[in-house]
Amino acid sequence: MHSDVIIIGAGLSGLACALRLQQGGLRPRIIEAAPHPGGRIATDERDGFLLDRGFQVLQTWYPEARRMLDYRTLDLRPFYPGALVRIGDDFHRVSDIWRRPLQLLEMIRSPVGSFGDKLRLLRLRHHALEGDLEALYARPESSALEYLARFGFSERIIERFFKPFFAGVFFEPELSVSSRAFEFVFRAFALGDTALPAGGMRCIPEQLAARLAPDSIQYGCRVQRLLERQVLLDQGERLSAQTIIIATEGAEAARLLGKQPRPVRGTTCLYFAAPEPPFDGPYLVLDGSGQGPVNSLLCPSNLSAAYAPSHQALISVNVFGAEQHPDVLEAAVRAQLGTWYGEVVHSWQRLAVVQLPAALPVQATPVVAPSQALQIQDWLWVCGEFAAPPSIHWAFASGNQVAEAVLNTRHSGHIQEPG
Repeated sequence: MHSDVIIIGAGLSGLACALRLQQGGLRPRIIEAAPHPGGRIATDERDGFLLDRGFQVLQTWYPEARRMLDYRTLDLRPFYPGALVRIGDDFHRVSDIWRRPLQLLEMIRSPVGSFGDKLRLLRLRHHALEGDLEALYARPESSALEYLARFGFSERIIERFFKPFFAGVFFEPELSVSSRAFEFVFRAFALGDTALPAGGMRCIPEQLAARLAPDSIQYGCRVQRLLERQVLLDQGERLSAQTIIIATEGAEAARLLGKQPRPVRGTTCLYFAAPEPPFDGPYLVLDGSGQGPVNSLLCPSNLSAAYAPSHQALISVNVFGAEQHPDVLEAAVRAQLGTWYGEVVHSWQRLAVVQLPAALPVQATPVVAPSQALQIQDWLWVCGEFAAPPSIHWAFASGNQVAEAVLNTRHSGHIQEPG
């Protein structure tokens, strides 16, 4: 079977690439091992609950997401701009005072950091928002922890806020990620909402896939290996194309290319059902003490009723790593949350424990933004997290970048028909 272009992987990068190629007049064919589009962006259904697979959110500021997605149709539900942080025996609200200026006094009084730390947040925000993305990724680079220390932040605010908040984004508890990656994420939080689609994160890839021509995606097919302008599927079928694009997650791309995969970080998400949520409002709850397994907790059904059946609440708990036995981990999580919310925690119904050992690639230095499309051979290209930093923005940007390069190559006539 012959196609203009074969794309391996129906994650966000592969979908973006296919859409741009389709707009350019080509007939892309996506080969996807899973039964649905989206790659890491997935939502499972369990007993009427919607379980986003791991800690997944959309940062509405992402320039490529704004261009690629119809936010109105996604019916985005934003989190509160800040967090509830558990410190000692109480919860303290941390607010983005640029969006919640009336919370300034509350923020000043918060024990999350000193008054000087809160003034330093002004300087950090100003620095992180300076220049465009090209300038951001050209800055001198260090670990995020060293970066925060250079600003003079105290150990108190680093331990009580920066680590639980941003380490929960990178799945890196010690914030040894690149300062560039940290600034990129800080900018996203500062300039847009953190949101969930009303129908779950799966709505993002589903929206993109629906724009492709019918039968553009071949599900349930894993590529065993690459041949000259061909892919060999596990089922033994060979598909040929003038151009092949690898758009899988990093480890699978490395396997197909015969390269070493990048190191990854894991996470575990525990999902519980309860008659009512442990708190009201669209909050992300953080552990500022570091005394237990819990990194963060959220109630997606507080944002959208579609996440849970009527008169039920969905509680999602995120933990670093994916090595512990689920039952042992669940017991430790319930014990910690029992000190937060009382004995009612032990009556919550466990829906699922999802372990994701390769949730994200490590974003240690150096981290660079792709300046050009990654071409391996005259017929073979790579997009996605093997070629760009991991995020929804960079997945879209990388897919579009490769599609533009392929279209330019086609229009210049520098392409051979398969033999």
